[in-house]
Amino acid sequence: MATPAQWVAGARPRTLPAAVVPVAVGTGVAVAEGGAVWWRALLALFVALALQIGVNYANDYSDGVRGTDKERVGPMRLVGSGVATPKKVLAAALGCFLAAAIAGLVLVVATRAWWLLLVGLLSILAAWFYTGGSRPYGYRAMGEISVFVFFGPVAVAGTTYVQLERLPWLALAAAVPVGLLACALLVVNNLRDIVTDGPSGKRTLAVVLGDGRTRLLYAAALIVPFAIALAVVPDRPFAAIAVLALPFAVAPIQTVRSGATGPALIATLQQTGRLQLAFGALFTLGLAL
Repeated sequence: MATPAQWVAGARPRTLPAAVVPVAVGTGVAVAEGGAVWWRALLALFVALALQIGVNYANDYSDGVRGTDKERVGPMRLVGSGVATPKKVLAAALGCFLAAAIAGLVLVVATRAWWLLLVGLLSILAAWFYTGGSRPYGYRAMGEISVFVFFGPVAVAGTTYVQLERLPWLALAAAVPVGLLACALLVVNNLRDIVTDGPSGKRTLAVVLGDGRTRLLYAAALIVPFAIALAVVPDRPFAAIAVLALPFAVAPIQTVRSGATGPALIATLQQTGRLQLAFGALFTLGLAL
């Protein structure tokens, strides 16, 4: 039986900045537009975290029952390590998705934007079919595209919309760097597992691109967000303070460009999460100011 600490580890807390940052930035846009509604922002954060944890458990379940986690070098997986049964991990994933759906429904009712039901359904389906089902798109080099869309435009613009009940251009512009940094988490994760993913049948984008080009993609995903933050300066000059997070990008880029592999990239994943949080906090503050 898995311990509480193992369940927490299985939720992969180092990936949670990918859920927190889009909501923070979307709320920063809402503040800038003079229409922040804090209880809606907190509910949007709950939805994002529930979906993120749910997808982590769903991936644990799907990869575990397929046997693709047996040679894993990253953080412990509940099913793959045998500490939890597939049935319990599946129940945890579905419970998270249900909690996200209920909270999301409250936002739909509050805004009367019924089309958000479709957005929520697509988000849950994307979370499940990343590694679930007979043809998981995460095994077909589509994971980064999905992460960019759902942790960038969908999450940022969605958070802004449920507070303002309209969608300013700033929300879409701010979503791009957020989506790229979320992609960087997945890129370095798949770079770490590139040696084991290929033989196990997981054709991630890293497997398709190869080692060298994946490292270039990672560096670009960390650098381009700063250029975009500067690009919105004419309208929101304080957004430029996001560049103060640039030092957080130095160490992970150096590690990846040095050719580090396997377990040596576990720390890089954590550093990428720190960069994402630092950038998100500063960018949110700059947008709000």
